[in-house]
Amino acid sequence: MEDKKVVLESEGSEELERGGLSSNGYDTAATKKLVRKIDLVLIPWLAFLYLLSFLDRTNIGNARLAGIEEDLGMSGLDYNVALAIFFPFYVAAEIPSNIMMKRSRPALWIPTIMLAWGVVCSLMGLVHNYAGLLGSRAALGIAEGGLFPGVTFYITMWYKRHECGLRMAIFFSAATAAGAFGGLLARGIVEMDGVGGKAGWAWIFIIEGLVTFTVAVVAFWVMNDYPDTAKFLTQEEKNEVSRRLEEDRSSLADEYNMKFFWDAVKDWKIWVHMFITVGVYTPLYSFSLFLPTIVSSLGYENEQAQLMTVPPYVVACVFCIGGGFLADRQRQRGLYMIFFNIVAIIGFVMLISSSNNGVKYAGTFFAASGIYPNVPQGVAWNGNNIGGSLKRSVGIAMHVGCGNLGGVLSSFIYRTQDRPHYSIGHGTLIGCLAMSTILCSFMTVYLRRENKRRDREFKPPGEYSEEERLLERERGDLASFFRYTV
Repeated sequence: MEDKKVVLESEGSEELERGGLSSNGYDTAATKKLVRKIDLVLIPWLAFLYLLSFLDRTNIGNARLAGIEEDLGMSGLDYNVALAIFFPFYVAAEIPSNIMMKRSRPALWIPTIMLAWGVVCSLMGLVHNYAGLLGSRAALGIAEGGLFPGVTFYITMWYKRHECGLRMAIFFSAATAAGAFGGLLARGIVEMDGVGGKAGWAWIFIIEGLVTFTVAVVAFWVMNDYPDTAKFLTQEEKNEVSRRLEEDRSSLADEYNMKFFWDAVKDWKIWVHMFITVGVYTPLYSFSLFLPTIVSSLGYENEQAQLMTVPPYVVACVFCIGGGFLADRQRQRGLYMIFFNIVAIIGFVMLISSSNNGVKYAGTFFAASGIYPNVPQGVAWNGNNIGGSLKRSVGIAMHVGCGNLGGVLSSFIYRTQDRPHYSIGHGTLIGCLAMSTILCSFMTVYLRRENKRRDREFKPPGEYSEEERLLERERGDLASFFRYTV
C-alpha cells in the first residue's frame, strides 16, 4: 500500500497559491474566507480582554498623578514596592493557570479569572492605607497571571504557526490601546474627585474594575473553546481547521502528559527565550508604569501629562500590528526582533543623552515603537518552535512568566531622586535591550544552522509518511521532520 503523505504548511501554501485545492476542497479564496471568519470572532474579543487586563494593572500610574501617594501616606520607595509586589504573584500563577486551562476549557477558565481581577481592581479603590494597597496589588497579580499566557496558547490552537504572529500582535496591540485610552479615561474619571467621599484615584480603580467584571460575565457566553466545538463554525469548517492544524503541527502529540511538562522545563532554547523576554518586558513595564511620570518631568502639569501619554501609544500600536503582519508574511521572527530592539535603544538614547524636552518626548515614540512589537513577536517565535500542545503551553507560560519578573526590576528603575533626567533608569533599559538583541542574534544564527543540518541529515519533511511521523510524535521539536522558525 502506498504511504499516505502529510503535507507541510509551506507545501500546502504553495499548492493553494497555484490555485490548487486542499483535501477538503478549500482553495485560496475559501481558506482566506475561513481564516477571516475566525479572526472576526476571536481576535477583537481577545484584544478587548487584554486591553482591560493591561489597563487594570497599569492604572496605578495614572492614580499616582491623581494623588494616591499623598492620600495613603506613601513616601520614598513605597510606590515602587507597590508596583513590584504585583509581579512575583503574577508570575507564580502563569504555569498553573495554563495547565488548568488545558485540563478544563478556555471559555470557562478565562472568564473566571477575569471575574476575580475585576473584583480585586474595584476593591483597590476602597483601600485606606498602604498595607491595603500592597495586599490588593498582590491579589491582582494572582488573578491576572493566567490571561496573557493563556490567550497566547489559545491562539496557537486555532491558527497555523505562521499565522499566529499577526494575531498575537493585534491581540497585544490592546496594551498600546490601554496606554492611550487609560490616560484619556483617567483624565475624565479624576473629575469625580470627592463623589461619594472618594478621591479621584479611587474612582479610577472602582470604575475600571466594574467594567472588567461586567465584561467577564458576558465572556461566559461569548467565548469559544477550540475549533472542534466552536458554535460559529459549520462541521465542514471545523474539519478544515482541524486538517490545517494537523498538517502544520506535523502530527505531534497533543494529549495531557506530564512528560511534556518536563520536556519544556529541560529545553535550553526556551530558557534563552526567557532571558530575551526579560530584556524586552523590563522596558515594557518601565515604560507603561512610568510614562506619566516621565512626561510630567518634561514640564507638563498632571492633567496635561495624562493626555501627552496618548500619542506614543498610538504610534506603537501601528508598529506592533505592522511588524506582526510583515513577520508572518516573510516567516521571519529573529530579524524583526533585532530591528525593533534597536529602535527602542535609539529612543532611550534620546531620552538619556538630550536636555531638550522635545527630543526627549520624541524618544518616547521610538521607545514605544520598539518595545511593544517585540512582545507578540517574541512569544510567537518561541511558540512557533515548540512541538506538542502541552509542551507549548508550558513553554509559553515559562517565557511570559520569566519576562514578567522584569516587572519587579522595572518597579525600581525610575526613582524619585533621579528626577528629572532619570539617567539610571534609561541606562538600565538600554542594557536590557542590548542583552535581548545579542540573544536574539544568537538564536537566529543557531536556528538557521540547525534547520540546515536537518536538511542535510534527514529527508525533506514533506516526504515523511504518516506512519513515520507517528513514530516521532512524542519528540516534539526534536523530531527529524520538524523545522524551526528563524
